[in-house]
Amino acid sequence: MKVLPFTMLVPDDKSVISEHIELPYFYQYLHRHDEWQITYIEKGEGTLIAGNDMHAFRSGDIFVIGAKLPHLFKSNPEYFSADNNKTIKACSIYFNPNGILAALFNLPEMKMASGFLAKNKHGFKIPAAFTKNMVTKMFNVHQASGVDVLFNFLKLVNSLQDLNENVESLCSDMYSSNVTENEGMRLSKIINFITENYNNQISLEDVANAAFMTPQAFCRYFKKHTGHTFVSFLNEVRINDACKSLISGEKADCISGVAYKAGFNSITNFNRVFKSIIGQSPRAYIDTYNNVSRVSYVGA
Repeated sequence: MKVLPFTMLVPDDKSVISEHIELPYFYQYLHRHDEWQITYIEKGEGTLIAGNDMHAFRSGDIFVIGAKLPHLFKSNPEYFSADNNKTIKACSIYFNPNGILAALFNLPEMKMASGFLAKNKHGFKIPAAFTKNMVTKMFNVHQASGVDVLFNFLKLVNSLQDLNENVESLCSDMYSSNVTENEGMRLSKIINFITENYNNQISLEDVANAAFMTPQAFCRYFKKHTGHTFVSFLNEVRINDACKSLISGEKADCISGVAYKAGFNSITNFNRVFKSIIGQSPRAYIDTYNNVSRVSYVGA
């Protein structure tokens, strides 16, 4: 089996790296890199695992991911089906303020931008009201050449700092991304096992065996590096999946079907866990989403 690196090396022959991809699904392993990453989800749905937290993503979302933060864009299960023709599409910008761009970010004129990045060190999601403007600036960077890349990049960074207090961190400020390469590869394997099997009945023993650890050692290791117990992490993955199903057109009277599809074997347990994580019942969650969508449509 090929050993996949945890720390990815981004080419350093350019000051700002950009890519525009269309693939069957996103890179499916937890990883990190020294660069900040800005990713626009042009097409695709799934779950972003960032540090010790997770977020549903869908077409139109933009995420800014901090340097060295372990992360994974996990496409929904249907993207891995052999008989589907779904693809993902995304544009990403990579830059390292402490590397080749250090001289630029140390200029007095960049003090606010550097401070903003330092304050939001783990990254954040771009609020919906700002995504249209950000997408335009991202593609301006991607399509530029020569010195115009830097000019357009500065405009992009300026738009980021203009967000000010309008952003929420992707994970807790208390999270430490200080993970060794070997620990990262093991953690990647564990996360991959869970995200590939969460809709089945998997036990602590199953995931501990996959990590070649005793259940007791696994519990200590997983809690230390994610801030979660195995059960709390598994529940969040399952509820994240359920949330996407509930707002994707599933009928409200099929809530039980959503629960079982996400890996729960009891509708009572599903309702209890859903409310503890989301703060409201599944049906109330659907109603809230529909009301917000209706208001947005009227205001459009």
